[in-house]
This record gives sequence, C-alpha cells and structure tokens, in this order.
Amino acid sequence: MLFAEVVETSRRISATRKRLEKTDLLAGLLRRLSPEEAEITVAFLSGAARQGRIGVGYATIREASQPSAEEPVLQILDIDHILSEIASVKGQGAEQRRRELLSAMLSRATKPEQQFLTGLLMGELRQGALEGIMLDGLAKASGVSPSLIRRAAMLAGGAPVIACALLEQGAAGLAQYDIRLFQPVQPMLAGSAESVADALGELGESALEYKFDGARVQVHKSGGQVAVFSRAMNDVTAAVPEVVEAVRALPAGDLILDGEVLSLDSEGRPQPFQISMRRFGRKLDVDSLLSELPMTPFWFDLLYLNGQSIIDEPQSRRFAELLKLTAPGNLVPHLTTGDRAQAEEFLEGALRLGHEGIMAKSPAAPYAAGARGQSWLKVKQARTLDLVILAAEWGNGRRVGWLSNLHLGARDTEKGGYAMLGKTFKGLTDEMLAWQTQEFLKIEIARDKYAVYLEPKIVAEIAFNEIQVSSRYVSGLALRFARVKRYRPDKTAAEADTFETVERMAGIKS
Repeated sequence: MLFAEVVETSRRISATRKRLEKTDLLAGLLRRLSPEEAEITVAFLSGAARQGRIGVGYATIREASQPSAEEPVLQILDIDHILSEIASVKGQGAEQRRRELLSAMLSRATKPEQQFLTGLLMGELRQGALEGIMLDGLAKASGVSPSLIRRAAMLAGGAPVIACALLEQGAAGLAQYDIRLFQPVQPMLAGSAESVADALGELGESALEYKFDGARVQVHKSGGQVAVFSRAMNDVTAAVPEVVEAVRALPAGDLILDGEVLSLDSEGRPQPFQISMRRFGRKLDVDSLLSELPMTPFWFDLLYLNGQSIIDEPQSRRFAELLKLTAPGNLVPHLTTGDRAQAEEFLEGALRLGHEGIMAKSPAAPYAAGARGQSWLKVKQARTLDLVILAAEWGNGRRVGWLSNLHLGARDTEKGGYAMLGKTFKGLTDEMLAWQTQEFLKIEIARDKYAVYLEPKIVAEIAFNEIQVSSRYVSGLALRFARVKRYRPDKTAAEADTFETVERMAGIKS
C-alpha cells in the first residue's frame, strides 16, 4: 500500500472530533493492509515507528530537508525498511549516513508525507489515533471483542505487536499474548492527584507508597534464570548484576516483580536521576560502576508467582504475597490508611528523604498493564520555575506555521544575561501556540532558518521533574520533562528566577 494512504487517513482522523468516525477511518484502512504492513501502520498511527528511537533529532531532520515530490511513490514497506536501516547505523560517520538515508527518503516524499514523517520522528504526531481509538479500530476491522484486544495489547506491549496476528488469524491469533515468563508486559501507569486530600477523596482508604525517581524495572525469574527489563521493555539484565543476584535469592521458583532501582548515597538518600541512569548508559563499564554506583531495588508489585498470573488479583493480595517474599530493605515503604493526617505525614517523610512524593493505590484494583488510570495516583511536590523565553523554533507537523519549541532561560546574576536550561514544546495548547506566535513576532530581534530570537521580556511558569547535568548547554544544567504550565504576564523578566536558584534546587549550591 502507498504510504500516502496512511498519511491521508491520519489527516482525516485529525479533522474530526467524533470518536466513531475516527474508529471507522482506522478500520477501513486496517482492512486493506497486508499482514506485513499491519504492525508498521498501527505503530505509525499510534505516533511512533516500530523501531523506536532511531538516533534522529531536530538537527538531522533540518539538515536532511529536501524539496517535496509531486506524486506519492513511497510504499509503507519502503518507509519501514529505510527507518530500520537508519536505526542500524553505528560507528564512525553514523550521523552523516543517517542524514543521507533520511534525505533520500524525504526527497521521494510529498509535502504531506514529509510533514507526517517529521512529526513521527520528533514525537510530535498528534492526529488523534490514541491507543484506545486504535484498539477500537482493530476490533472493528477484525470483528474481535475490544476487551480481548485490549488485554492482549497490554500484555504483549502495545497495539502494534498484536496487529499482524489479529488481522491474519482473528481471536485465535491473540492466544499467544498472555502473561508469561520472560515476555515483558507494559507497566501499569498512574494518574495524578494535586494533593493527598484529592487522592484520598478519589480512592478512599489507600495503599500509600514512596514514589522514587529511579529506573522502573520488571524482573522475571524462573529457577536460577533472571531477566531484568526496562520501562520500555528492553532487556537490561547485564547492567544490574546485583539486582539479578538479589532476585535469584528470593524464595520463589517463578515470579515477575515490578519495581524501581536507584542509587543511594552514603546517607541512604536517592542520587539524582541522571546519576542513577549512568548504570544504563550505552558505553557501560559495569565492573567499575558496580562499586561506584551500586543499585538498590525497591519492589512494589508482584504479577506472577509460581506458575500463576496474579495480575487480576486486587492490589492488597498481590502486595501481601510480595511481603512474604521480599527483604524489608528491598520493599517500598508503605502505609494503608484513609486518614488524611497520617497520609500527609507519610508524604512529608518521603519528601524529607529526598524522594519525589508518594503513590496512592486502590487496594481493590487489579494490575492494569499498560493502562494509565485513576486506581493509581501520584502525589508529588510541585516544582516550577518562572523562566524567560529566549527564542522559539518554528513547529513541524500539525504545528507548521506556529512558533513552538521554546528556549528557556534563567537570569544569570553573576555573568549577566540568561543561562539556557533547555527547550520545551510540551503543555502548549493551540490557543497558546497562536498567541505566542503573534506576540513573539512583535519582540523579534533576530532569526535564522529554524528559530526566532526574542527580546527577553516574556516569562512563563515551567513545571519540571528534575534538574540534570547537561553538556548540551553552556549553563551545564537542563530541566528534565519541562512543560509550560502558564504564561506570567504579571511578571517582568527582572522578576524571573535566577540561575543561582536553579543551582540551589539542583543541590550544586547551598
């Protein structure tokens, strides 16, 4: 099938707000795909390539840009083959080779295809085919029950994984997708609550746990064999031998654990996220890092035990079984209560020890693999900075014509000017995009092919998860998961937060 048909379907999905119409459009396309094309297309319309990240960023896409083709010629399989080739490029000259491959692909793509591919590669594709709608489309195309499809997708790791078997074999094709040892399942995800009171109001009596800022892992054990999988379901066993040994010693023949691993300092406080993540870097010297950055696992859920899946059991039962298996030092600190004062005290204890906050879980809830719902709620200490917008980059995909990606700066009271802390396009509504494009152009001081540079006048409140060390910016620091909370027209640039404040928050200055 021509790739243009996928792009046109995406456009039509984006143009309607009606869920049933979106589902019909997806089903119509899915019925016409070959089994080989199914996984690729479902991944595309879910907002990602099936290869995952392929080492292509803004700069590579810019440098690879080409005039668009007049007529569509690219097949779905052509695109997938090229993306696989780009993902496989390694070693010296890799960046140039990726750029050449990308450039050759873009030169054969029409303008709508180029826009789709750019959005896809940058993670900015927002055409409305969210996973729930995609699963409904697969159900309509195949005639299989949506509940069977949803469960299979969660246990298999997503809709793209099951698409080929489903469309080729129907319900029988889903039999292989059940929880099993050494086949990682999607982790259950949490919603958010603004406060402890809101969480208890939503859930009633809750199982409270510390919320760590470490690496989420899922560990499978059968006898002496142990495998550790990351949140993205990659095998990271070799990176954490001490975790493997700890799980191997647990008194159970078969199990699947859910938890986090992190590095603790000499006082038992968590190291910054970027420090812990050094254990999972590409160039990994495990032997030296093992003593320098030992990792401690904290388990909070049990999905499988001695030949039986227990994901459909309530949280209270799963945790009770976990209690029987796990050493206290490797069990998440926990408290079951419906009392607000006790819960507030528990949250304060987590924050005092340097953790992100707490989780509140419904004791009656099953483990909903891959789902983000209201039976798990995270309560975190809000972290925001009021920062100056230094520049904005022109958007891609559906944001073409709007100034989108923002350059964020803190006032540098020592050196003068502003210390850049990264960029973000997260949190911007269409209304905000339209407003900022209009307002930014009024205070433009320079521009290049990609960005408009601004008088430092506009202040935005930026929420973020962590401040991390970064060699990308002269400041040496960057905000992790930065997103725009709101603009602050009540503040001038002189009232924005200082770089000294940022350094204190990062623990660099006292």
